[in-house]
Amino acid sequence: MLAQAKLDTLLVRFAEIEHRMSSNPDAATYVRLSREYAELDPLVTTVRALRKAEEELAGAELMIAEAAGDREMRELAEAEREALTARVAELTQAVRIGLLPKDSADKNDAILEVRAGTGGDEAALFAGDLFRMYQRYADLRGWKVELLSASAGEVGGFKEVIASVTGENVFARLKFESGVHRVQRVPETESGGRIHTSAATVAVLPQAEDVDVEILDADLRIDTYRASGAGGQHVNTTDSAVRITHLPTGIVVAVQDERSQHKNKAKALQLLRARIYDAQREKAASERTETRRLQVGSGDRSERIRTYNFPQGRVTDHRIGLTLYKLEQILSGEALDEVIEALIVDHQATLMAAEEG
Repeated sequence: MLAQAKLDTLLVRFAEIEHRMSSNPDAATYVRLSREYAELDPLVTTVRALRKAEEELAGAELMIAEAAGDREMRELAEAEREALTARVAELTQAVRIGLLPKDSADKNDAILEVRAGTGGDEAALFAGDLFRMYQRYADLRGWKVELLSASAGEVGGFKEVIASVTGENVFARLKFESGVHRVQRVPETESGGRIHTSAATVAVLPQAEDVDVEILDADLRIDTYRASGAGGQHVNTTDSAVRITHLPTGIVVAVQDERSQHKNKAKALQLLRARIYDAQREKAASERTETRRLQVGSGDRSERIRTYNFPQGRVTDHRIGLTLYKLEQILSGEALDEVIEALIVDHQATLMAAEEG
């Protein structure tokens, strides 16, 4: 059952925001009110639709009672009651989901990190497969992916690749991808046809806004050095690579992808800000044992979360016991939403059970 008093309070607050926004507040207040308005608007719309459907359902019930002697009218009213009962149930569920505790970072952009794990060259190739999966998924959703740092594998793929992903609700969609992804397949270099198991680690960090993390110049040690490895004529000719150490936390980031030291520094600061923000969120979550318990899996990036089995064309997410025989469609990004939606629904169900318990 929904707490009607809670919904009444929500509607009163929304009306108050509308009134204050129309009363010419100062710019800062207007921006703050606009954000709260945008957050509440979808839920308020759903609550109003629910209450309208409940009124119509009560009307249908009344019509049935009054049409006891009119068979045709009663059948029409009963059909309407059936449709309205389903509508009320659907809207009630939507409101319950809308009232769940929000992750403040859900609307943030994200930093995506993919690293080859056990398995040598095959692990690097798999890391490349995963990164391309996320690139294609981002394209399908209209997101933008910008490479921040990459270290290529010996025969292809990546030892490590880090990118910025920007768009609508990026972190909300990708946050459950963090963890160890395992692949089972026959490598092209394997002449005996034996199946090998390799792994890659994915980390998805919310990008921090300036208000989320304050970084003081005095807390940074910035070193420049010459870029190394494959990269063209500019490599080893200028000190364009940048390494930044955040002294209070000991977090170190390094970027050498761009020819410009200025661009590398900007990318390194972006990555540093995300890692500090992530560390702050991890600390806060560990202090709230209930929040930690409600995460899908443990949230530990060393946890094996998913297996991609090529011989069987199967992808299994071990946290929710989901198996789909759509390996190619998932790796192409087209069916990845089926996995992500199932994880989100499971997470919402866990939150609702906790709210009720």
